[in-house]
Amino acid sequence: MEPKVKAGLWAQMALRLADIAGRSGMVLRKGDPDAGGVLCLLRGREGCVVLSQTRDAEGNAAWLRGTGKNPVPEPDADSYVQRQVGRDPDLWVLEFDAPDLLPPFEAKIL
Repeated sequence: MEPKVKAGLWAQMALRLADIAGRSGMVLRKGDPDAGGVLCLLRGREGCVVLSQTRDAEGNAAWLRGTGKNPVPEPDADSYVQRQVGRDPDLWVLEFDAPDLLPPFEAKIL
């Protein structure tokens, strides 16, 4: 099982990797700096995908496509994010420009 990284530090790292890759990224919502979960909103040419932080069967960090297999329209992605924040007020929400709908950081997507 991988050690957990504080959410605020992880968010800074993800934004820095986006910057290095020449993609814009921003914090839409700050959550708990230590133990908050993270949602990543990827805005692409064909729509949006929201990735939700999770763990795989071995306990390693992974991501789920919260909005489903296919890209969704922007209002649908925003609605998903709002529902999740309503359930968990400690969530961080990061947004990335992702023309290919891939995150700018290494991610195991389940």
